[in-house]
Amino acid sequence: MCGFVGFLNEEANNDQNAAVIREMADQIRHRGPDQDDYFVDEDISLGFRRLSIIDLAGGSQPILNEDGSMVLVFNGEIYNFKTLREDLIEKGHLFKTQTDSEVLLHGYEEYGPDFTKRLRGMFAYLIWDKNKKTLFGARDIFGIKPFFYYDDGKTLLFASEIKAFCANPRFKKELNRERIPEYLCFEYIPSNETLFKHVYKMPPASYFICKDGKMEITEYYHLQYHIDDKKSLAEWEDIIAETFRDSTEVHGIADVEVGCFLSSGMDSSYAVKEMAKGNRVKTFSVGFAEEKYSELKYAEEYAKTIGVDIFTKKITADEYFDAVPTVQYYMDEPLPNPSAIALYFLTKKAAEQVKVVLSGEGADELFGGYYYYQDPLALQKYQKLPKSLRKGIAKIAEKLPEGTHGKRFLVRGAQTIDEYYIRNNYNFNWRERSKYLNPDIPAPDPAVFTKPFFDDCKGEDDITRMQYVDMKTWLVQDILVKADRMSMANSLELRVPFLDKKMLEVALSIPSRYRVSKDLTKIALRGAAAKQLPEKNAKMKKMGFPVPLNDWLKQDKYYAMVEKTFQSDTAAQFFNRDAILSLLREHREGKHNMKRIWTIYCFLLWYQAYFC
Repeated sequence: MCGFVGFLNEEANNDQNAAVIREMADQIRHRGPDQDDYFVDEDISLGFRRLSIIDLAGGSQPILNEDGSMVLVFNGEIYNFKTLREDLIEKGHLFKTQTDSEVLLHGYEEYGPDFTKRLRGMFAYLIWDKNKKTLFGARDIFGIKPFFYYDDGKTLLFASEIKAFCANPRFKKELNRERIPEYLCFEYIPSNETLFKHVYKMPPASYFICKDGKMEITEYYHLQYHIDDKKSLAEWEDIIAETFRDSTEVHGIADVEVGCFLSSGMDSSYAVKEMAKGNRVKTFSVGFAEEKYSELKYAEEYAKTIGVDIFTKKITADEYFDAVPTVQYYMDEPLPNPSAIALYFLTKKAAEQVKVVLSGEGADELFGGYYYYQDPLALQKYQKLPKSLRKGIAKIAEKLPEGTHGKRFLVRGAQTIDEYYIRNNYNFNWRERSKYLNPDIPAPDPAVFTKPFFDDCKGEDDITRMQYVDMKTWLVQDILVKADRMSMANSLELRVPFLDKKMLEVALSIPSRYRVSKDLTKIALRGAAAKQLPEKNAKMKKMGFPVPLNDWLKQDKYYAMVEKTFQSDTAAQFFNRDAILSLLREHREGKHNMKRIWTIYCFLLWYQAYFC
């Protein structure tokens, strides 16, 4: 695990380039505090920050091949590197280390870009070919590891985090103001753009080849369902159990101690149970003094039941609010998911004991864990009525007060899946954003960003299409971003055994009836877990990392903090201050505006960190 930086040289001054690449790497020192190293020649400058996990003595980067014609920087882990290494040795390649990074270098040397298809792991990496003067880069199929590039038509920069670009004098830091409406709706930018102009996210499951300053991006893995209706539920449960057992085993490979996050939920409980076979695993959990929001008692009870060590922390409201500016800085882009701050404290706690942890991200998206995946089943009978009738009823229902029982059902029942599912709980309805935004910021319908993904899986049922869209948007742009940035902020490697290539292939084959029913989510996964876990944990409802933020925002101290920010000149640059202050007052009076308030607040603190 590490962070990398790089740029194609425009000046032939190696001393100057060496100084700049070092400054860029220093901006992401938290990603790799154990070691740094650099490669600079007349064409390219590469930098590397290392968190030592495998081959502690010999894993330094940048790393060169046998004749020094290729050089690599790599962030991540390749879980099948030993098998790949054996193949490459048989083909005559000489290895100087026991690292997975050297496997990438020789694999590219032997097989070219197609070698990426053989990888099982989480990764983002760059390879410079001195002879061909080409730069190759690739990102894992889920987008677990971050990969950004800056391209303004003249300059090309690469990094694991955007903040590294700020140390390069050729980087022109500008706000991508046009994307603010999408941020308000989704809480992230649902495309490869970012809130920095000319800064882009390398798409997951893709690689690029850069020649003469021009990048050509190719998708090497296309996510596609191939449903197998022949197997029974019991057979799917066995397949999941066997595959997950293998996944946790390879995700546990390290030359340092590996711990686990543990909440009340089934996903982390299942991962801990697998890791605990033959090991005394350290687990980590956080909670709050407010009992109804805290999962600690469940986690502690489970840890005691299966005999693993648990280390916990209760987060206070003061700690939570004090950490928000720090968290938004580490995020690179604003991310108002309230659980991100809790995750920051969780990773900080774990980093006191271990360098690597396993976590449960991805199980919900792959195996159908969110309650709103049940919506198509609830709407099934109603949608048999003529569409014209449903449209008429919806028009009447839309005029009903917010919170009216049945309003949501009637409105959604008149829409197609790609019309109503822009994540069910998106923060600002696109029609109302203009009320809060300054009038000079255009606000297009956010459906234009999600519809291509719905079209991409048009032949599947609605449950499957919702999961597909979530994997392409919510998972990669939100869940995995906070997991990576919060763990790396505390120099901790976070691994996600549910987001494994083999686990994905299983998930893409399971019929939706074994994923979601009217009464249950993650049906097949729960069945697999039930063979390992106490019944209580296997049936535990998803709590989703609850945070008492809704209550805290009504308390004088924290209300005043947010109010002051909303009254600022910075807020006036982007928002109608009267409207956003009204949101805050209404929340205190009992209207549930927490998510919208927090979306604006996090944006303003992020903007202050990077532009003020």
